[in-house]
Amino acid sequence: MSEERFSEAGKNLSLFKEKPAKVLLAKPGIDGHDRGILVLARAFRDAGMEVIYAGLLPTPEQVVDTAINEDVDVIALSLLNGAHMTVFKKVADLVKEKGITDISLVGGGTIPEQDKPALEKMGISGNYGPGTPMKTIIDHVMKRAAEARQKKMSGLH
Repeated sequence: MSEERFSEAGKNLSLFKEKPAKVLLAKPGIDGHDRGILVLARAFRDAGMEVIYAGLLPTPEQVVDTAINEDVDVIALSLLNGAHMTVFKKVADLVKEKGITDISLVGGGTIPEQDKPALEKMGISGNYGPGTPMKTIIDHVMKRAAEARQKKMSGLH
């Protein structure tokens, strides 16, 4: 076995790199509409991702803590209640406060076009709405997961 496969911490890098993308799906805040996120969960799973669903009504703090504890690559946020500028921002702020650079943030829901640039500036990409082709969403999440995984890998050396 090659020594290059292991980080200084003794983690087997080849096994880590070969794991499927790990995504936390979350609807933080007060939004009880879960049909869309459940459809996404199944589509992500069918695309080969490992999916964790945070359930209904987690706080932004619970979302970030779960993401850290589960070592996810992507936090996928969804809201249909119009609170995305407040709640998504809180999640992004917590991620920054904790110094997390290897978890990507992706958003979706009923997000007006005029709010999307501000969300992107916060580090939340995608921001897809109802009717977006599933392939578009999956491709974006997989790309962001690969970017996060690359950061995780470079941090292990």
